[in-house]
Amino acid sequence: MRTYLRKTTSAAPLAVFRIAFGLMLFGSIVRFWSKGWIEELYIKPHYFFSFYGFGFVRPLGSYTYLLFAICGISALFVAIGLLYRAAIVSLFLSFTYIELIDKSTYLNHYYFVSMVCLLLIVLPAHRYVSVDAHQGRVLPADRIPAWCLDALKVFVGLLYVYAGLAKLNSDWLFDALPLRIWLPAHNDLPVVGFLFNYAWVPYVFSWFGCLYDLSIPFLLWNRSTRPWAYAAVVVFHGLTALLFPIGMFPYIMIVTALIFFSTGFHERIIRRLGNFFSFSNQFLRPNRTYTYRPISRRIVVGLLVVFLLFQIVFPFRYLLYPGELFWTEQGYRFSWRVMLMEKAGYAQFTVKDSAGHRVIVNNTDFLTPLQEKMMSTQPDMLLQYAHLLRDYYSQHGFRAPQVYVDSYVALNGRMGRPLIDPNTNLANEQDSFRHKPWITSFNDTIYGF
Repeated sequence: MRTYLRKTTSAAPLAVFRIAFGLMLFGSIVRFWSKGWIEELYIKPHYFFSFYGFGFVRPLGSYTYLLFAICGISALFVAIGLLYRAAIVSLFLSFTYIELIDKSTYLNHYYFVSMVCLLLIVLPAHRYVSVDAHQGRVLPADRIPAWCLDALKVFVGLLYVYAGLAKLNSDWLFDALPLRIWLPAHNDLPVVGFLFNYAWVPYVFSWFGCLYDLSIPFLLWNRSTRPWAYAAVVVFHGLTALLFPIGMFPYIMIVTALIFFSTGFHERIIRRLGNFFSFSNQFLRPNRTYTYRPISRRIVVGLLVVFLLFQIVFPFRYLLYPGELFWTEQGYRFSWRVMLMEKAGYAQFTVKDSAGHRVIVNNTDFLTPLQEKMMSTQPDMLLQYAHLLRDYYSQHGFRAPQVYVDSYVALNGRMGRPLIDPNTNLANEQDSFRHKPWITSFNDTIYGF
């Protein structure tokens, strides 16, 4: 272990990753802004679904534009390595704050970006080919401890492996669900669309997706298989981007996979950048190795170990809950479960009190279409919405209002069935990390992880 911790490697891969990652995030913020999604998702809604334990994260109204501006500028500063430490901390805080405003917009790649930013806070990604190094704010170094790069590779590998393990379930492998539902909807695509009409195609996609996730980090890490593996990365994520509306995630993963390439590959990229921007040879080859001070190294290594152990253990927290994970979604988020289920739901709320008041709620009076769609299939969001209705009607003449819901959810093409016990007064239930007994039984079995 001591020998490994003293091992060094070229700083070029980490510098290239910093530049690409920062530019990708900057482009994502510009894209998000230009499409009007800031207004649509973070300003227009009257109510937001906060994450449990993060109720202090509140919507900012028109100041949300300022938050996005800070996030975008921080991403650009990270890319060029200007005021890097402040910029990466600002990027982590601003991006994560945006991510936590509303549970309705949750995506796995938002969590991925936040975790990468957290890693980059403690890594010396600005010591090579950065404005900070060029202007003398930090000593430039073209070599860094090898474990700095390996920590990033291990995290990316964990993401893929856990996504593959999650696909080892009977719905995905033996029934090709939910791809058997989704792919025929794209049969109008040029050239390949007709293939989606064949019953065997979703099975091929399902099995390939599972094997891809389980093997790709190891194939990328191996020098002899790396070119073919990266071609598979481009094809896989290219198809994902073409078929499914999941934003920048496929492109981020295509760029992220470059971290596994050899130091020589990244050094050639740095040389080309140097030629384009006319960097001096002394700037590109400082011939210096960055080393942490002993106490700093122990702290950073300890933090990285804790971080990676958390990433290994946290996705398995679903084992603490009874019932089918896809149905209850207790422990589902933040566990690299990507596109595993198709859930369609309907929720009709009734609010009444002992004085005889009674109203059937029109959800569109409170929620946007996206919020209503996400709320109707997720038990914790149903509970949050019930509390919103309880508080609202308490202020409008109801005495100790009771809130009940008739909720019907169809999972992966099955017949719809009640998700919440209709006799449960949700106004009296409290959210927590404990099992929610008012979620109905699934009465079916999905075998696997």
